[in-house]
Amino acid sequence: MFTVNNLTLQFGKRVLFDEVNLKFTHGNCYGVIGANGAGKSTFLNILTGEQDANKGTVSLEQGKRLAVLSQDHFKFDEFNVLETVIMGYKELYNIMKEKEAIYLKEDFSDADGIKASELEEQYGEMGGWNAESDAAQLLSGLGVPEHYHWAQMGDLDNKYKVRILLAQALFGNPDVLVLDEPTNDLDIQTISWLEDFLLDFKNTVIVVSHDRHFLDTVCTYVADIDFGKISLFTGNYTFWYKTSQLALSQRTDQNKKNEDKKKELQEFIQRFSANASKSKQATSRKKLLEKINLDDIQPSSRKYPAVIFTQLREAGNQLLELDQLSAKRGDEVLFNKLSLQLNKGDKVDFLYKNVSKKGKNSSKDQDDFNNKR
Repeated sequence: MFTVNNLTLQFGKRVLFDEVNLKFTHGNCYGVIGANGAGKSTFLNILTGEQDANKGTVSLEQGKRLAVLSQDHFKFDEFNVLETVIMGYKELYNIMKEKEAIYLKEDFSDADGIKASELEEQYGEMGGWNAESDAAQLLSGLGVPEHYHWAQMGDLDNKYKVRILLAQALFGNPDVLVLDEPTNDLDIQTISWLEDFLLDFKNTVIVVSHDRHFLDTVCTYVADIDFGKISLFTGNYTFWYKTSQLALSQRTDQNKKNEDKKKELQEFIQRFSANASKSKQATSRKKLLEKINLDDIQPSSRKYPAVIFTQLREAGNQLLELDQLSAKRGDEVLFNKLSLQLNKGDKVDFLYKNVSKKGKNSSKDQDDFNNKR
C-alpha cells in the first residue's frame, strides 16, 4: 500500500492542497486530474521524493518498489538502450554491475569468488537471467526497432528516447508505477499497447495524462485536485466528469427533492455500470461503482470553455461526397482514387504514416501511425 498522510503544499499565499490523506491500493489505476496549474505533476514529484511538501508524509510499504517515468531525456545518453531499460530496476542493475566488476578483477581471490556466487544467486532470484530479453520485449512493444536496442541513447532522437524511458519505468514489475504524461509523443498503436499492458498490470498505477480516452481505458479511480484538496472518486474520467456535471445541475435546481436527486444519480450510475463492458476492466469497475457512496459525488469548480457554431439552417443528411479523388506532392502519392460519402452525424479520424528521416538507420525505421483529428 502507498499512503499519503496530512500532505500540504503551499507557494507563498497560494495553497495547492491542504491536509491530504490518500491510500493507493494494490491492483488499481489512479488517474490524477485537475485544472492546468492545479499541481498534478508537482503532486507526482512529491510522491516520488523529487520535491518536498510543506507538511505531511508519503509512505511506501516496506519491501515494495516504486518506479517512475523519467522526464530527463538526456540523463542516460552515455548508456546503451538495453542497459538504460534495465536501470529501471535499480537493485538488479546494481547487482549486475557489482558482479561484472568482480569478474574483471585481475587479482580475483577466493573471497571474490564467494561474493560473486552470492551475487549470482541474488541476480537469478530477481530474474536477472531474463533481464535483457524482458527489456527487449518491452522495447519492441513500445515501437523501438530491434536494431536500436544496442545503440547509444545519445545517438537517438527524442521520439525513441520517450519510449525507452517508458520501458525503463515498466521494467521489472514494480509494485507502484508513477507515470507523468506517458502517452506524449506516442502513436496510436503504441498507446494501444500501453493500455493493454496497464490493463494486465497487477500492481498500483498512478498516472497524469491529458488524454481522456487513455484515462477512460485504464483507470479505476480518479484523484481530483480541486478546492485545495485531492479527492478520490470511483470510476474513470468520463464517469467522474458526467457525475460532477450532474451534481452541478442538481445543485442549481432548488426545487428538486433530495430523494429525487439521489434517485437520478443512482440511475446514472447503473447505466454507466452497464456500459462498462466496453473496457477490459469491466468486472472490477462495475463492482466499485456498485459500492459508490452518493454523498461523495460533488460538482467540480472547473469551467469548460467551448466553441459553439450556430447553424443558419438545418443541414441535410448527405454533407460531402468524394469520387475517385487523387493527389500528389511532387512524385509522392498522398492518396489515390479516394471515394467517400460523409453523412450528418458521422465522425472521421484522419490517420497518416510518418516515416522518421533522422538517424543513420532511418531506412530501417518502422512507420509510425499518428492519430490526427
